[in-house]
Amino acid sequence: SLPGTATAHKLVVAIRKKCNASEVLTELNDLPNPREGSEADMTESTFNPLKIDVFVQTLLNLGSKSFSHTFAAISKFHAVFKALAETEEAQICILHNMFELWVDHQQMMVVIVDKLLKVQIVECSAVATWVFSKEMVGEFTKMYLWEILHLTIKKMNQHVTKLSREMNEAKDKLARTAESSSSESEEEGGGTSSTPKRRKNADGTAEKPTEEQVERMEEKLEAAYVDQKRLFLIIFQRFIMILSEHLVKCDTDGREYNTDWYRWTIGRLQQVFMMHHEQVQKYSSTLESLLFTSDLDPHILDVFHQFTALRA
Repeated sequence: SLPGTATAHKLVVAIRKKCNASEVLTELNDLPNPREGSEADMTESTFNPLKIDVFVQTLLNLGSKSFSHTFAAISKFHAVFKALAETEEAQICILHNMFELWVDHQQMMVVIVDKLLKVQIVECSAVATWVFSKEMVGEFTKMYLWEILHLTIKKMNQHVTKLSREMNEAKDKLARTAESSSSESEEEGGGTSSTPKRRKNADGTAEKPTEEQVERMEEKLEAAYVDQKRLFLIIFQRFIMILSEHLVKCDTDGREYNTDWYRWTIGRLQQVFMMHHEQVQKYSSTLESLLFTSDLDPHILDVFHQFTALRA
């Protein structure tokens, strides 16, 4: 009686018969979209939660024997994941289904999220939004969820660092190439050199980056900085929302605000500031103008002021 059950059974048989990604997508195409006709789906969207439910839970269940089986399943059907996860909403749906299946195995969830990020099936912003979603309220004070959040932030930071390093190396090579060409031209002009031009860079590689390639690298790095800033904005905005809601409710009900949950959450907010201080510092002015404004509750604002005071 559960929607998609028949398709799930067909999918199990097909995957065990070593089907390919296109055959899986063909099987999933028969599933109706429960969002069609609803107010939530007034905009044109290819996101079909039933397809994701059936595919993700069936595949991960078949690969549940070990980490290796799960990784192999994700790798083999990577194209299906990419086809289904075109929007952030769809990516959150994938994470939700992973959680439903592996709710009792925290380590498996951490490892799967790490893999999904690594192969670019889900984006860092989707993971952060999912961590703070209403469905994860019951998991909010569990350690594994914060392990997931921090590995997500680290993945983004490493991505930015890698692009920055590659761009700087390319710029250095381009500068060295220009200097080398200039000196060779001078020597040839003076007739002092009979040796042919060198085709290799100083590091022995034959590839010389062009100005167009360096410009593309700069564009990629700029886009990565935008994604990194957006990730921190999402995380801090969610912290502010849940803490403000708690403080307002306690004030309205006349209850003590300083509960175990409050201390835990404030501590986690401080941890994000401290663990990723170098990256957060770059966006402190944006955070101050958009999120940590003067009208924010002093209890939350103090955490930001403490961080900026330490970095001053």
